[in-house]
Amino acid sequence: MSTEQQASVASTSIHPGTNIGLVTLRVAQLERSLRFYHGILGFQPIEQTPGRAVLGTQDNQPLLELIEVPGAGPHPVRTTGLYHIAIVLPMRADLGRMLLRLAQANIEISHGDHGVSEALYISDPDENGLELYRDRPRDTWRRVQGTIVMGTEAVDLRSLAEDAQYAEAWDVVPAGTRVGHIHLKVGNIREAKRFYGDILGFDVMVQMPTALFISAGGYHHHIGMNIWHSQGAAPAPVTRAGLQSYVIAIPTLEALQEVKARLVANNIAFTEEQPDLIRVNDPWSNTILLKVQLINAIQ
Repeated sequence: MSTEQQASVASTSIHPGTNIGLVTLRVAQLERSLRFYHGILGFQPIEQTPGRAVLGTQDNQPLLELIEVPGAGPHPVRTTGLYHIAIVLPMRADLGRMLLRLAQANIEISHGDHGVSEALYISDPDENGLELYRDRPRDTWRRVQGTIVMGTEAVDLRSLAEDAQYAEAWDVVPAGTRVGHIHLKVGNIREAKRFYGDILGFDVMVQMPTALFISAGGYHHHIGMNIWHSQGAAPAPVTRAGLQSYVIAIPTLEALQEVKARLVANNIAFTEEQPDLIRVNDPWSNTILLKVQLINAIQ
């Protein structure tokens, strides 16, 4: 492939309908995790085998796969890997209902109003980070010179809890709930931009010296990355709890082949497990499954 062809391939954005799909986590005790994700958060068990469970929504959209690694401790802070998984709920009222569930279970919560969204932050029993959020409509997102503005202010928790009355009561997270984004701890922002932006084809939405937010189709971000505790760090051991893999769901085979061409052009090792499924590791050994799959996101 010529230099001109490589430049053309590298400059192509990933399909605008791309989303984050199933996220697979390592946990120490599957039953303990099920009590948390199903019993407290309301994620519906979709499939379960010894040492493994897939959890999802009322419309059977898989969100999380849990794999038991007996005796696994939390991943060390100064490693690369998972920062948090972010689950987006359809309406503010649904997030309000989730807030009430968390409060009833006495779960410690932090929160942030980011302008584009309102978010609650918690940790699971293995200290895997989890964000539960709702998006504001895209036409309300503030932009400066074409760049989405995201900040962090306090969420009005009283108003959020009051809004819960406007959601239909649910014991299983409602249809339309999806994995909105994934946030990773990486070792180098410039290298992250090259791999996720130039090669995979995500568009940079916000870039800071210590963080990067990228997306497909103009979303505020499908993947967040930071070096706040991980600059130059090694990956978390696979014997610890944490991220096993995650799916990047690409709507068409043609779009997947475009990504494959950029991997080839940039000498990135990958495994084509099926015509519609490619397994590749990012520079910090996070396993990504590039999969032909259409996920109807909320926005």
